[in-house]
Amino acid sequence: MDSPLLRPYEGPHLTLPNRIVMAPMTRERADDATGVPSPLTKDYYAQRATAGLIVTEGIWPSPIAKGGPGVPGLATDAQVAGWREVTGAVHAAGGRIFAQLWHVGRMTHPLILDGGVTPVAPSPVRIVSEQIWTAEGCAEHVTPRALTAAEIETTVADLAAEARNAIRAGFDGVEVHGANGYLIHQFLAENTNRRTDGYGGSLAGRLRFAVEVVEAVAAEVGPGRVGLRISPDNPENELVEEDPQGTYRALVAAVEPLGLAYLHVIERGRYRALADLRPRWEGTLVANFNGPRPTGRAAAEEALSAGLADLFSFGRLFIANPDLPARFAADAPLAEHDPALVHGGGAEGYTDYPALAVRR
Repeated sequence: MDSPLLRPYEGPHLTLPNRIVMAPMTRERADDATGVPSPLTKDYYAQRATAGLIVTEGIWPSPIAKGGPGVPGLATDAQVAGWREVTGAVHAAGGRIFAQLWHVGRMTHPLILDGGVTPVAPSPVRIVSEQIWTAEGCAEHVTPRALTAAEIETTVADLAAEARNAIRAGFDGVEVHGANGYLIHQFLAENTNRRTDGYGGSLAGRLRFAVEVVEAVAAEVGPGRVGLRISPDNPENELVEEDPQGTYRALVAAVEPLGLAYLHVIERGRYRALADLRPRWEGTLVANFNGPRPTGRAAAEEALSAGLADLFSFGRLFIANPDLPARFAADAPLAEHDPALVHGGGAEGYTDYPALAVRR
């Protein structure tokens, strides 16, 4: 079957055997004390190396950025060495892998953070309708502490240093996580950014942190090794964007001239971001559907055929289908994952889902 998902892709910075991207997914299997990825992690990603591109789970650049128990870091030599095992295994299996740089901002808790410190954010705005999972169970969110201007500069530097560590660890590139209600997204949204200094107040102020992070990371490792993930009009984690079209047109205009490896757009809200932003982005565009939008193969093929994207990312389909491109090529049935085994644990629900050839 001539599926657009299975056609090779050659862009300004990426040459891929197919147009299927493994989306970042939090799996929480690192050593919680050290942030070093589990020895199983290299097998997990190597099993999925037939994806055109793998984007890892979110990885923290500094302890204050950690979003949950078992989330890995990329700030210490031990963490770099652990990830080097992963990238080596993926490359040996013929794959390509980017590290996702992830600062969660207010989406964490003193029970998660070293020393029980208070989470940081653009402004002291607490999440009130949801709880957060910690090693001690579910807990109410706390009110975060607003970052000072000096701390914002340090955070930008931390993310740039993480990008440098990613290249040291053998990654082919990095993805800046600017989506899903985490720190960069918190700066972009009006209800979580109530600052009156140069990092808030106006559209330019709300964009400033995102742009500075992308520029710093690109300067550190080269723009052709950097992707940016965004989720316009996404209400996840209690974010409200009053004018997503205006915000993201301006953000794309600010970073497009840098010549990044790709823009990764999650379309979830009412704003049809792909149709609006595709004409404004000359480079590679990765699409992802979430929320009420259909998220399967047919929707992906439609998006590619319509020219809304060059690549399409799949998340949870890759959990139970490590050989997803082969299953698409064979028009084979897709396995279902066990939701109870997504976060934390060991090999079960992680590396024990068999490939299609094994299942026959």
